[in-house]
Amino acid sequence: MSPGRTSPTSPADDAAPARAAAFFDLDKTVIATSAASAFARPFLSGGLLTRRAAVRSAAAQLAFLLGSATEGRTERVRAQLSAMVRGWDVERVSAIVAESLQDAIGPVVYAEALDLVAEHHAAGHDVVVVSASSVELVQPIAELIGADEVIASRMGVADGRYTGEIAFYAYGPAKASAMRDLAHHRGYDLAASSAYTDSATDAPMLRAVGHAFVVNPDRALRRLAEQEGWTPLVFRRHVAVSAGRRRAALRQLTGPAARDRVALGLAAALVVAAGVAAWAATRRRPRRT
Repeated sequence: MSPGRTSPTSPADDAAPARAAAFFDLDKTVIATSAASAFARPFLSGGLLTRRAAVRSAAAQLAFLLGSATEGRTERVRAQLSAMVRGWDVERVSAIVAESLQDAIGPVVYAEALDLVAEHHAAGHDVVVVSASSVELVQPIAELIGADEVIASRMGVADGRYTGEIAFYAYGPAKASAMRDLAHHRGYDLAASSAYTDSATDAPMLRAVGHAFVVNPDRALRRLAEQEGWTPLVFRRHVAVSAGRRRAALRQLTGPAARDRVALGLAAALVVAAGVAAWAATRRRPRRT
C-alpha cells in the first residue's frame, strides 16, 4: 500500500464479516480527466455534433459546471441535453466508443484507483462505479478497472435511436438513492462500505457510507471533508490497462444489450469538450489575407 493513503476498511476481527462495497465516482476519481475531455476528439470527428451545435451546447454546460449546482439549473441542463441527443443513432455512438476506448481512456486511468480496486477486492468487497455519464459509456470503463457493478444514467431508446426521454439521471442525491437500492438488492452493508469522489456535488454519496474519501479535493471540498470527517487522498500516477480487460470492455459495447442502453451523461460528456475542440480548431485555421 502506498504511503500516506488510508487502507480500505476491513471488518473487525471479532465480528462476522459484513458484505461491503466500494463506490467510485468516475470523472477525476477513476480517470484523471472527465469523460467529456477524454472522448472529445473521437466524438467530434465522428460527426455526432456539428461544430456550431457543439460550441452552443458547451457554453450552456460550462455555465452550469462553473456555477452552483442548484436544482433549477440542473433541470435546465438536463432538459437541454435531452433535446440535443434526440434522434442520435445508438450504433454509431457505440462504434465510436468501441474504436476509441483504449486511446481515450487507457492513458488517463489513475494507478491509485486501480490499487484501491485491488485492495477492496482482496478484502472481499464489491467495487461499484457511480457516474452521471451513460451506462453505455461507463460500463466499458468499469470493466477496464475490474468493477463488479455500475450505477449510471439511462435514457430511452426506440428503433435504435435516442428518444430524448430520461429514465434516470445519476446526479447528486440520485446517486445516493441508487446506492441504497443496490445495497438492498445485493446485501451490502453501507455502514461498512466506502465511497470515493472528487466532487462536492457527491456529498450525498459520501454521506451514504461509513467510510468516505475525497480525491484531490479543492479548497471547498477539503473544508467540507474536514467538517464531515472524510479522508482526503491524492491521486497522481497513471497506469495502462491490460489488453484482456480492454477486450472485455469492448464486448460490452458491441452486443445487442449495449444498443438498448444510453444516458444523459454521454451527452454531457460530448458537449463541453466538443465545444472546446471546436474552438481550438477555429484557432488553428490560418487567417485569410
